[in-house]
Amino acid sequence: MSHSPPVPTAADPDLAAAAARILPLLDLTNLDPQASEADIAALCRDAVTPGGPVAAVCLHPRFVARARAALDGTGVRVATVANFPAGTGAPEEVAAEVAAALIEGAEEVDVVLPHAAYAAGDRGAARAVVAAARVACGDRARLKVILEAGQLEDTEIIAAASRDAIAAGADFLKTSTGTLQPGATLPAAGTMLTVIREHRDRTGRTVGFKAAGGIRTVEDAADYATLAERLLGPAFLRSESFRIGASGLLAPLLAALGADRA
Repeated sequence: MSHSPPVPTAADPDLAAAAARILPLLDLTNLDPQASEADIAALCRDAVTPGGPVAAVCLHPRFVARARAALDGTGVRVATVANFPAGTGAPEEVAAEVAAALIEGAEEVDVVLPHAAYAAGDRGAARAVVAAARVACGDRARLKVILEAGQLEDTEIIAAASRDAIAAGADFLKTSTGTLQPGATLPAAGTMLTVIREHRDRTGRTVGFKAAGGIRTVEDAADYATLAERLLGPAFLRSESFRIGASGLLAPLLAALGADRA
């Protein structure tokens, strides 16, 4: 028996409005280790929707060049991952991963913070990985740092990891890889967004935020957008500073807009 959430309809104007706001902020994702070339071709086709393009596709490094070619001229960015999913790579290994992805054409890199080491108190090693990824990205790619906040658990540790990631050069903070439970949670998001606000207020620099991990309904996504707007203002809800990462959210968004996939 299926336990999938009900698919919304365009008869609900509130859902339609939420979907219209979220669709251009979506990182449409396929990080399945078994993903095929055909799966990625479908992902790229789906990224340019009847309701407009999504912000980015997020996929494994081996698919970056194909995605760049498929999405050329669409405005959809190509994101990939590094130190994924376990977050156990050494700084030089992570830097090499990032550099190779940029050669293939990646425009954004979601790098996993060494969260287990961080939670165990080895914060310097975690900062070194982020710093190495930052150097490898240079000004060529946006760096999103995945905290895997559900594994950090404690609010103070999540806040400290957020501050350290920003100090080491993160352009975005991201909640989760989506491979471990819990994934994204509103309390963890609130902590991360509060650190982002503090940093902006202190320095004038806006670091972005990406919620990912188990977000499957328009209502779920809208909760994160509303939280971000409350803490950082409506101007924060742009693709340059706010994303929702999901693999199964596109169909509910399009249904809420009354649009079918092309």
